[in-house]
Order: sequence, then structure tokens, then C-alpha cells
Amino acid sequence: MSTLTRIQLVLALVLCGTVLALPVWPQVHPIDAAHSVITVHVFKSGLFSAFADNHEIRAPISGGFLDETGRRVELVIDSRKLVALDPRLAPEKRHEVQQRMLGPEVLDSDRFSEIRFEASKVEQTGQDHFLVSGSLSLHGRTRPISVHVLRSNGRYHGDAVLKQRDFGITPVSVAGGTVKVKDELKIEFDLATEPGPYRAESSQ
Repeated sequence: MSTLTRIQLVLALVLCGTVLALPVWPQVHPIDAAHSVITVHVFKSGLFSAFADNHEIRAPISGGFLDETGRRVELVIDSRKLVALDPRLAPEKRHEVQQRMLGPEVLDSDRFSEIRFEASKVEQTGQDHFLVSGSLSLHGRTRPISVHVLRSNGRYHGDAVLKQRDFGITPVSVAGGTVKVKDELKIEFDLATEPGPYRAESSQ
């Protein structure tokens, strides 16, 4: 074996060993649903809105992922599992709000059980600041939406405002219109990801 061949063989072995020793980092991380929070804030308007209550809704995440390399995000929420928190309301009143929210007048969750956000464009606007653009599917309609996101200590925080009418939902009005729900909703989120790779659920 010539000297040149031996050198080539040694280089090949070194390169092979280096590649095998490199850690394989998962590129797509599942959303950690147990440690992530999405909250929807619903505000009142109208002549007697001062005597009414705003609403705070918890939206549990049922699935999703964050693709750091491909700069994609997906979040899925089961609309049937949204919960009206409203700690200031009496239990029977809170139950009434819950039923109305899930019923045909608002979410119609039996017909439209899935809320899905899919982002295909993530722009870094500053140190740990991002503009995430995609589409939100809600109540049988899909509309574009952009969200400002801050990454801090491995978590992702942000908020967005959307209009119910954009998704075919008429804001609730009671007491002859003297108390109404505003068209705009504020959505706040605090998301965490799991360290392991994302595995899509089987369609079977």
C-alpha cells in the first residue's frame, strides 16, 4: 500500500468517526401540551358593559409541533375542550357561559371540533423576537394571521387579536343589545416544546 493510499484511508476513518460521533438533534419538536397555555380574553361592550363580566377562556392544546429548521409551526385545539374560567362568576352562571360558548350560537363545537393554526413563514425580527405568519382554521373558515413571538428560557410567548366575524361568528348580544361581546378577541399563549422528535399521529 502506497503512502498516499494510507493517508487517504486514515483521513476517511477520521472523517467517518467524526460524523458518527456528532449528536443527532431532532429538528421537529412536539409541543408540550401539559406545560403550555393558551388563554382567550373576551371583552364586553355596550351601554351597561360596566355591569357585565369579561370572560377568560382556557384552550387546551391537543397536538402540534415546532420545526426549527424548516421554520414551521402547527397547533391543534379541540374546541369541545375549551373551558370558561371566569372565577368571579357564580358556578351556575359560569356553566351558562360555557354552554353558550360551545353551542351553535358561538363555536358550534359539535360541528367544528378542531381549531388549527399552521405557520409556514417565521421571520426573525430581533434578538429572540419572531414574526410568525400562517393560517387559522376556526368554525369552518380559514383566515391568514400573523403573531409576534418572544423566545425566552426555551419557551415561546406572544399574543394576537382576531375578529369573530372573520370566522362567521356573530358576537353575542344580550339585554336588548345593552350588553354585547366585542368582535375582537385577544389570544395569549405561553408554549413549551418537548425534547424528543415529533411523531405524527397515525391516521388509523
